[in-house]
Amino acid sequence: MSQAKVDFEALPWEETVVGARSKAFVRDGRKLRLVEFTDRFVEHEWCLKSHTGYVLEGEMEITFDDRTERLRAGDGIFIAGGERQRHRARVASGSLLRLILVEDAD
Repeated sequence: MSQAKVDFEALPWEETVVGARSKAFVRDGRKLRLVEFTDRFVEHEWCLKSHTGYVLEGEMEITFDDRTERLRAGDGIFIAGGERQRHRARVASGSLLRLILVEDAD
């Protein structure tokens, strides 16, 4: 039987791009990530990936082709992904954004 608890304190931080770092746990084709963004994070390209998650701290804006949505601590995220849902994210609070994401493992 596999353990249900994920000890994020024991996982190392990985800096993925400037202004972003994450801790990831992968099991059975799924990935659970704790992600932190600072206001130094800039998403230059449109993201086509799907995202499901929860904002733990801070505020962010997600820009789609036809709108921009603001998410705050306590809000959930569900983006289906693909060209029709392409998006760019940025930190709106000017400090730290922390969220949990559940994704397919690459």
